[in-house]
Amino acid sequence: MTSNRGVVTMTTAVIIVAAGAGLRVGGEIPKQYQHIGGEAVLRRTVRAFQQHNEIDHIQVVIGENHDDLYMKAVSGMDLPEPVRGGATRQSSVYNGLKAVAALKPARVLIHDAARPFVDPDTISAVVAKLSEAPGCIPAVPVADTLKRESDGIIAETVDRAGLWGAQTPQAFRFRDIFDAHTAAAASNRTDFTDDASIAEWAELDVAIIPGRPENYKITTSADLHEAETRLNTGKPKMLNDVRVGHGYDVHAFEDGDHVILCGLTIPHSRKLKGHSDADVGLHTLTDAILGALCEGDIGKHFPPTEEKWKGAASDIFLKHAAQLVSDKGGVISHVDLTLICQAPKIRPHVDAMRENVARIIGIAADRVSVKATTTEWLGFTGREEGIAAAATATIRLPE
Repeated sequence: MTSNRGVVTMTTAVIIVAAGAGLRVGGEIPKQYQHIGGEAVLRRTVRAFQQHNEIDHIQVVIGENHDDLYMKAVSGMDLPEPVRGGATRQSSVYNGLKAVAALKPARVLIHDAARPFVDPDTISAVVAKLSEAPGCIPAVPVADTLKRESDGIIAETVDRAGLWGAQTPQAFRFRDIFDAHTAAAASNRTDFTDDASIAEWAELDVAIIPGRPENYKITTSADLHEAETRLNTGKPKMLNDVRVGHGYDVHAFEDGDHVILCGLTIPHSRKLKGHSDADVGLHTLTDAILGALCEGDIGKHFPPTEEKWKGAASDIFLKHAAQLVSDKGGVISHVDLTLICQAPKIRPHVDAMRENVARIIGIAADRVSVKATTTEWLGFTGREEGIAAAATATIRLPE
């Protein structure tokens, strides 16, 4: 804490964990040092905190033999010497906590180096919540149906009510989380997967605030491509070949108890008939993107005569279309989907649909539009015989 004319200032430190090998993403160097938009992932992550006016100190934790990669990634940035990580993420964070302990910060944020798209509002929100609780994390509600597997077979469906996907930065009152880490180390507990779980073990209350889908962790090569695409959408002047594609699809109902729309499972008295999972929303968006590319339709790329696509999740098709755009050096600027049906009700699910589509194609949710309409009881949709969908996709390609 520092004092200025009698006013106590709460100091906030950030520990950025960059010690992992991170090779699942592919390539010869860890993911935090690979480039997106011409800069190292780590550099973008560090900048997000340097530009925030509530952050007083940033401590990066790096792996053994990462010195040259680190110095190149953060060249020109005003940072203290990095701290060496340990054998696990837990031990790496503890090393970071010990490094900043001498500063006696009131609060500490712990963040994954491979989450370069953390936004200022999320940082502010987790910091502010520490006035009410010892800890706080951003998280996104689980939208997908969860299955527990045993020997390659579904063993049960897991109730997703109340389930959230944890993100970072995870914020804590410094002394509380430092003591919790110290106690965990003394107890030889090394199995914690994040800092909130250590806080829970230490019986600290940890609040949850809504996170953002854009604050995802780069883990695979597909994530790296999504990150590159996300950054490219901010450079429209480089991509002057603007194209708009249109998609239209219909699927009939058959016996069942749910429909799958935009990757979400929605309870209904019937299900949609199709060779794959019959997700008419994602099929239509796929066709719209393929149309903008002049690459035919979904059947050309994923023939319904091929057994391997039977029952397939339709996000595979949409990801493929988005990857074709990326492979051509282009970006998806905007998609607009209209679902046409009398039932089920779509509006309660629109926000989750937008977020899911945005995640699949690697753009911000505010570039995804999902709407619903009826045909006033006219035609096959009016008779509740099926669902139709229409979509447009705007893409930008290099000339």
